Amino acid sequence: MANVTFEPGCRNNWHIHHAKSGGGQLLLCMAGAGWYQEEGKEPVSLEPGMVITIPAEVKHWHGAKADSWFSHIAVEVPGEETSNEWCEPVDGEAYDQLGN
Repeated sequence: MANVTFEPGCRNNWHIHHAKSGGGQLLLCMAGAGWYQEEGKEPVSLEPGMVITIPAEVKHWHGAKADSWFSHIAVEVPGEETSNEWCEPVDGEAYDQLGN
């Protein structure tokens, strides 16, 4: 479990939580405003109190909105043969089009 805080505009790279079984991640949104997006899907606006369930093997990213700090508690779901794969950065132009 980790308490993660993003400054405005900060986001992590696309990434995947791999697992043979189980695994994945939970995001418990605590403060501020952020974004979560799975590959091939529309971004989800995040606010305090929301819980995001991320299954294993789903490529995704998360971070703050451009004009807000954002914090979440990231919970790694136990599983067999788990690992994380860090991928490419989120495209800056695509991020800038998300708005606030």
